[in-house]
Amino acid sequence: MTQPPPPPPNQPPQQGGFGPPQDQTPATPPATPTPPQATPQTPPATPPATPPTPPGLQKAPEPGYGYPQQAPQTPPPPPPGYGYPQAPQGAPQTPPGYGYPAQPPNPYTQPNAYGQQPGYGQQPGYGQQPGYGYPGQPTMPLQPQPGAPGGGGRKVNSSLVIIVSALVVIALIVGGGIWYAKSSGDDGKKHDTASSGGTTGGKNGKGDNGGGGGTTSGGKEKVPSDPASKISFKVPLPEADDTVVTTGSWLTDKVYAKSGIAQIVGYDPDSGSKLWTIDLPGPVCNATTHVTSDNLTAITFQPKMPAKSSSAGCSQVAAIDLDAGKKLWTKTAKSGDYPINFDNVTVAQRTVAVGSTNGGAAFDIDSGKVLWQPKPTDTCYDAGYGGGDKLVAVRKCGQYDNRQLHIQTIDPKSGKVISEYKMTSGIEYASIVSTNPLVVAADVGDSAGDGSGISDYFSIDDKTGRLRARINAPGDSYGGRCDGISRIEYCKEIVVGNDKLYVPTEEHDGKGDYSKTNEVVAFDLGTGKQTGQRADAGDGYTITPLRMDGGNLIAYKRPPYDKGGQIVSIDGGSFKETKLLENPADRDVRDAETSMLPDYAEILYSQGHLYMSAVFAHKTNSAYGKEYLAVAFSAGG
Repeated sequence: MTQPPPPPPNQPPQQGGFGPPQDQTPATPPATPTPPQATPQTPPATPPATPPTPPGLQKAPEPGYGYPQQAPQTPPPPPPGYGYPQAPQGAPQTPPGYGYPAQPPNPYTQPNAYGQQPGYGQQPGYGQQPGYGYPGQPTMPLQPQPGAPGGGGRKVNSSLVIIVSALVVIALIVGGGIWYAKSSGDDGKKHDTASSGGTTGGKNGKGDNGGGGGTTSGGKEKVPSDPASKISFKVPLPEADDTVVTTGSWLTDKVYAKSGIAQIVGYDPDSGSKLWTIDLPGPVCNATTHVTSDNLTAITFQPKMPAKSSSAGCSQVAAIDLDAGKKLWTKTAKSGDYPINFDNVTVAQRTVAVGSTNGGAAFDIDSGKVLWQPKPTDTCYDAGYGGGDKLVAVRKCGQYDNRQLHIQTIDPKSGKVISEYKMTSGIEYASIVSTNPLVVAADVGDSAGDGSGISDYFSIDDKTGRLRARINAPGDSYGGRCDGISRIEYCKEIVVGNDKLYVPTEEHDGKGDYSKTNEVVAFDLGTGKQTGQRADAGDGYTITPLRMDGGNLIAYKRPPYDKGGQIVSIDGGSFKETKLLENPADRDVRDAETSMLPDYAEILYSQGHLYMSAVFAHKTNSAYGKEYLAVAFSAGG
């Protein structure tokens, strides 16, 4: 289960894989990671060496998209401090899992503009993951940590201090619906938009319209008369002295919205012209992919621009109206005199839920009113939430290294627990892949071995809390990755729909010389067994599930060195593939596309339009060509 580290700056992996075959043996990798670099415009005489892989991370993807096999090499170890900081004394070390070899320090663990300072506000024995505290603040949890007396449940806590900031209204664009649905059925309602991976779909396999009228069978996506695409627009990568998070991209029928440095910009989906700008006091920290039926979503961000290699904390949560281009409200929650730094944010129905090791809260998305929060006398704490049609909490109980995780489906308005599944003790982290149907991923016994965060999937009945099936997905056979350490809902390249789990296989040798390929396979969520359905990427391509379209699966095909990428629709019954879009094979277009692959970029597709965007800005180097924050493609016909 190949798992690249957290999304790196806007650039492709520094290794062989794109460009014509070379005969030379690559040079020995450098002893330390190098700054981010975009793919050179002219292929090097010698393919770049495979960068060093920090402990706990997957190995870098094998060369194979047109390059001959490289001579075996042993990369040197990474410099001290790469990846996650030390766990509490006496606790086992947690594999980093996220961070990209030969990239700048991991923004999720190193001091930088992301808003996380490792090692602050953490005390051994409190059941907290290392490295996620507010810079310089004492440990003042909103509720007692595991091991302390208290009961379970949630209620509105009157001691929670809410600070409302001024609303920022930049421009108005009225109306609009969702171009595509994250969860599609026959109910005639709008559902959540989706990014790459972790998405859900209807269970009946029929989708929204049953096909016909030029649409794919079982879905809403129309088949263009000509799938050949062209670049619609490009958004240059903003210049930054430090690595800054730009996570967050959303698509409605009126706007394509993308986070930049301390701002969110709305673009015309066809031309790329700016429609509105929402300025923020500091960089975005986290953004949910979920969007309400009237196009509202949520983010967390820093209260100010931090100094270089420092953080101002991720203490702000806001609701965003994507069509109107305005920030509806901003809230902060305090624990004593100190603001809580939120590790994750999601939207479920009309509720915004934020979580962290120091406490969480739920707000009404329209008004910002506090709906509920975990009781301050709890023996457990909500590490984070998964949203969408339903709201699911990953609740951690017990001491570090002897944890028990409770997977709770809860009422978004009241916080009342509807059902609960208790995972086996000793599993430290879990991720929400889907809330409807409920699917959780975990690395049981740290057995994945590749930093992906996944060794098994758990299909759970959200009404009774009963385990339906456990699906073993060994890392050497299956792809996909999750970050259950802090971003509970962050899963990529995994899709749930038709009461099935769709995952990619690991890459393996193709038919051609030096080529690689893979497949997408389906597991039944009721039995845990493979259905026998299998979609081949094609020689030289690798396929990644993106989202559901009614009963169909939408997937991206990463291209070989001499072709452009593709978007395909896979029929939920027959698994027949229909090509919806194919990008140009021109070198400059390929360079832009392959710098934003699904392992670490954000990919949105709807009705012949493909949007690929970076989740980091950094100091650019003109010697390596133009770098982009976002690139949009559109198919003809």
